[in-house]
Order: sequence, then structure tokens, then C-alpha cells
Amino acid sequence: MLRQYRLRNYNFKLIIFVIALSFIGYFAIGSARESVQTRQLYGILVGMIIMIIVSIIDYKLYAHIKWIIYIFNLVLLVAVLLFGTTVNESKRWLNIGFQFQPSELSKILLILFFSQFIMKYRERLNTFKMIGVLLVLVIIPMALVYSEPDLSTTIMIMVTFSIMLFVGGLEYRTVLIVLGTLIPLGVVFFSIILQEDQTILKGYQVKRIVAWLYPEKYPDLVYQQQNSITAISSGMLHGKGLNNNVIASVKNGNFISEPQTDFIYAIVGEELGFIGAVAVILLLLLIAIECMRIAHYSTTLSGAIIADAMAGLITIQGFMNIAVTTGLLPNTGIPLPFVSYGLTSLVSLYLGIGVVLNIGLQGDKRKKLSTEM
Repeated sequence: MLRQYRLRNYNFKLIIFVIALSFIGYFAIGSARESVQTRQLYGILVGMIIMIIVSIIDYKLYAHIKWIIYIFNLVLLVAVLLFGTTVNESKRWLNIGFQFQPSELSKILLILFFSQFIMKYRERLNTFKMIGVLLVLVIIPMALVYSEPDLSTTIMIMVTFSIMLFVGGLEYRTVLIVLGTLIPLGVVFFSIILQEDQTILKGYQVKRIVAWLYPEKYPDLVYQQQNSITAISSGMLHGKGLNNNVIASVKNGNFISEPQTDFIYAIVGEELGFIGAVAVILLLLLIAIECMRIAHYSTTLSGAIIADAMAGLITIQGFMNIAVTTGLLPNTGIPLPFVSYGLTSLVSLYLGIGVVLNIGLQGDKRKKLSTEM
């Protein structure tokens, strides 16, 4: 379980990037809603402790408990549907003395499970039978998350799963076949959900998509995104400063509800300006690059899958959040990694980074990927 490691192999750059991004979020959250800033600091500290502990636990251990991880994940997702707290028409939180969101932890647990499963059955990965088994295994948790409802997390699970399959050795021919099937299905799906009598998506989800497509017709539904764009653009180069008292401020005028969560990037853009907004993007990219570097030098396929999946999760989730706040995508309600307020999301990401750090500790720059556990 525990091994002897060389300190020089510890990726301190990755830790610095993660902590730097977390503290940008900490200060932005304090400006957006001071009452929750202290809790975010506790989340950062707890996350760092978990990251350090997990980073010295041999990640190959997960191969022996992968089914326990998978079943534990399903239990949590079922529990939230049965006993969860409903907020704004969504049942996503369990109250266990504090608010806990299983779907955020689910992203990391599924990465750990599928990395080991794909590693074990890598020789049969490109068979229809194995692809079918994998699809069944991922659809079950996706359906539970979607039922909360939590469409954005469902999409993230699907995207992360696709990255793991590709890294695991899915043939290009199979990828092209899947894309050739999914793209026309996506067009059909999009046309169906825009019909008035559709039952696939919830009413509020459809309204967000329609309002994004036709903002001039639904100004009451897109005011959040419009105000977010205004806030980001008004920050100019240096921003208005954290905790400012500027009257002409979108934040100070309370034109964005819950700015400490999904729209935290609007606060960063308005108060830290172009420099702060770019710094967040650069740190997200640097974290992803370090994860991919660790994946490249991993001595096992499962390690490469975990590190690349974490890189993909952080990059794509970050892109989706920023795209929402800048009006490039419909409002999805997805947090900005390490920046948005939300202790479950924050600690879960630190957990994932801890595993990546352990993979880096066992990496070997002199070797290609091996198939040995």
C-alpha cells in the first residue's frame, strides 16, 4: 500500500499550480460572498491534506478494490435520489452533517474504476462485447446522475469516459464509427428537445437552450449570462479590484445570483480584469499539461488513463464553465475547477490530483508504457 519514494520525483509544480488556482478562487469567493469564504478555506486545507495522503498511497491498489469503488459510487448516487435534499428542483445533495454532492465525487471514482477495468481487459477493448460491457457500466451511474437531474455532470462523465477509452487503446476506426453514429444522432436529439412536447429534458433545461439560441426573445432567462458578459468586459485590463465599492459593478448591484459558484469567472473578470481572467485559464492549462506529462511517463496503462482523464476533466469542465459565463454555451450549472465555491467538488479534485501525484512518483522517463501492474 505504501512505498518508498524519492522526493525529487514529487511534482511540486503541479501542487503549486493547483494551490495558486485555489487561492484565486478563495479571494474571488470572498469578494462575491464573504460569508462562505472561510468554508472554502477549510475545503482547500482539507483537500491539500487528502491530496498529500493519497499521493503516497500506491495507485495500483485500486486494481484490487475497483469493484468496491464502483459499487460504493452507485450506493452514493442511489442514496442521494432516495434521501437527498432538493434545491431548485434538483436533488443532488446528501445532508450528512454537512452538504455533500455525490455526483462530484462520482467523476473521480469512475476514473479510478474504469482505468483499472480497461487496463485488465485492454486486449479485448476493441471487441463489440467489451465495448458493450463498458457502455452498460458507464450508463448506470450516468442515468442516476441524470435523474437528479444533473445534465452537466452527466455530460462530463460521458466525455471523461470517452477520453479513457481513447487513451486505453480504442482503435481510430472504432472512434470514427462511433463519431459517425453519434453526430447525426446528436442532430436528431437536438431537434427533438426543441419540440414543445418533448419529455427527454426538464422544462428549465430546454428553456436555457432556447434562451441561449434566441436571447432577444427570452431576456428574462438569459440575464445571468448577459450580466456575466458585461461584468467580464467591464474589468478591462486590471479589473476593479477585489472587494471594491464601485457603484457601476455587476457584482455590487447583485445582477448575478449565486456569483460564488457557477458564475465565479464573472467575478474574476470584473475584479481582476483581463490579467486575472487569463491567469485562471493559464493555470487550468498548466495543471492539465502537468497531468499529461505524468501520464506520458507512467509505467502502467492504468496510470496513464487516470492522469490523462484528470487532465481532460479539468480542461473540459473549465472550458464549459468559462464558455457559459461568456455566452458561448447555454447555462449548464457546472463549477469552475478549484475556483468555484463547493467543497465536494474542490476536495474531490484534490483527491484526483493526489492520485496523479502518486503516478508521477512511480513514473519513469526512461520507459515507455508497460502492461505490467
